Amino acid sequence: MTRSAPRLLPLAMLGLVVAWAGPALAQKKYDTGASDTEIKIGHIGPYSGPASAYGTIGKTIAAYFNKVNAEGGINGRKINFITYDDGYSPPKTVEQARKLVESDEVLLIFNSLGTAHNASIARYMNSKKVPQLFVATGATRFGDAANFPWTMGWQPNYQSEGRVYAKYVLQNHPNGKIGILYQNDDYGKDYLKGLKDAIGDKIKIVAELPYEATDPTIDSQIVSLRASGADIFFNVTTPKFAAQAIRKAAEIGWKPVHLLNSVSASIGSVLKPAGLENAKGVLTTSYLKDPTDPTWKDDPAAKAWAEFMQKYYPDGDRTSAFTVYGYLVAQTLEYVLKQCGNELTRENVMKHATNLKNVELGMLLPGIKLNTGPKDYFPLEQLQMARFNGENFEVFGPILAGDIGGGS
Repeated sequence: MTRSAPRLLPLAMLGLVVAWAGPALAQKKYDTGASDTEIKIGHIGPYSGPASAYGTIGKTIAAYFNKVNAEGGINGRKINFITYDDGYSPPKTVEQARKLVESDEVLLIFNSLGTAHNASIARYMNSKKVPQLFVATGATRFGDAANFPWTMGWQPNYQSEGRVYAKYVLQNHPNGKIGILYQNDDYGKDYLKGLKDAIGDKIKIVAELPYEATDPTIDSQIVSLRASGADIFFNVTTPKFAAQAIRKAAEIGWKPVHLLNSVSASIGSVLKPAGLENAKGVLTTSYLKDPTDPTWKDDPAAKAWAEFMQKYYPDGDRTSAFTVYGYLVAQTLEYVLKQCGNELTRENVMKHATNLKNVELGMLLPGIKLNTGPKDYFPLEQLQMARFNGENFEVFGPILAGDIGGGS
């Protein structure tokens, strides 16, 4: 207060002065990777290799943080987003994580992609007490708050999603025969467990065929699945193989009820390469607004997303759900970092990440909100069934949960 200010102030005005001065006088507290001017965020994704279709997620996140920086940053601090390619190879993920933590000295690693890939760095990240935040995998193991308190999921977990498909099949195709194609790792096996736990012995599974992420093709598995007599196809694959499976099934005239895991339910990255006509009728689950769905044509949030894409990622594929995913997960981190205020420590980041209460983001489907707790490490746990009509995915039915909690 200056010397010329009145000696006494009315009580109401004094309250305003105190309320204003409090945050400004709050002590700033930083860990490695944060300062008065910047926040260093690390990221690892497959910009090359068999899952390179997911590379657009990292590009969308980078574009979103460019938007944040152009608008003044987060609490006045600019985001320094450092992203590296691991080629969808876990040993490379380990190398890049160490580089981000030990050389680049990031505050946290955000939305690193892949189940085996995140598993390969989880112990390292937790031993260093560096957040491995909002990982890009729904594997249930990344909700293990007790043993891996610095590792946290974001999307609905795969077992829950598998249970949702089981509910759909039991209700609509109780006499069917199921054939399964799955990636031979924790990602694929998580989906299988969810489906099997919910199906029990009510519907027969006539074939379970694995593939390796390094395989060139899964054509032989599709031929074998058709020969098994399966009339329900549970397709647990990453984008490259999902497109191959849809295309091959059409080539050999196999027309099962086709359940496609949500991580490959992208029109631009999967269904277009497979042939849109071949993909007609494909079923999946969703928690975000399909950018090609005319339902959202006049939706304010969808318009804001489209404006973001036009200005900050003009080369991005607006038919790909992966760009919506990247936009949403980046918004989630922005929200958490804003809540941290001037205390940008790793512990405080996790404190706020585990205290999300009914957070609404515009590009989530109506009714779906982000919620976490100290033992609930999956912000999203609701899904809705969707069907591809030849042009876009149409959601139908109620919002569903798969009865598997994210916490431990």
